[in-house]
Amino acid sequence: MKLDVLIVAAHPDDAEICVGGTILKLMRAGKRVGIVDATRGEMGTRGTADDRAREVAAANALMKINARHNLDLGDGRVEVTLSARERLAALIRDHQPDVVLAQSPEDLHPDHAATGQLAREAWYLAGLARLADPSASRPAKRPQRLYHFMGHVPFDPTYVVDIGPVWEEKIALVRCYASQLAPRGDADKGQHFLFGADILSRMETRARFFGERIGVRYGEPLLHKGPLPCVDPLLGGG
Repeated sequence: MKLDVLIVAAHPDDAEICVGGTILKLMRAGKRVGIVDATRGEMGTRGTADDRAREVAAANALMKINARHNLDLGDGRVEVTLSARERLAALIRDHQPDVVLAQSPEDLHPDHAATGQLAREAWYLAGLARLADPSASRPAKRPQRLYHFMGHVPFDPTYVVDIGPVWEEKIALVRCYASQLAPRGDADKGQHFLFGADILSRMETRARFFGERIGVRYGEPLLHKGPLPCVDPLLGGG
């Protein structure tokens, strides 16, 4: 399936937490959107692999996402290997997206950082004709743009997407991952293990901060290496 936008994330729920509003806004605009998860989130402190699989299915149904893949590279063990980047490059060629959104390679979580670097390398390799499988149904093609989205480490964004119109839908989307939001036991207060606040609170704080920077209520920050046109024709003006 030809996609307009492909999101590359380390764990199930990363795409929804970090750019769920952007996904919902794109879907509302009639864009075809897909997600590639690098792992199944099976090493998470909260929830099980089966929990995560059910939650992914619920999130997919809510978003009505056009395609979702899992590279199954091993939670906590993502590496930028030759095999992994060629598998991701093949998916990019298969779906021919105009835009790739990927985790930032500057992140505290090694899986996030590795997935961001993996996406950048696969994005480039997707355009090399001699690397493509001659029997593939689609030719080599590099997406027009690659954006990185924010994880644990803040950056000064190139672009902030106004997600105010879909904010309540984004909250419902992230709540699909109930195992990641609920305390595991008496000693677990439901907080983020690095930063204290729970996921929904951190998500709202970030969205309000970046929304204010562009004069709206909620925003999602994206980083693009290099200059952009005055009006981005693929994600629109907001």
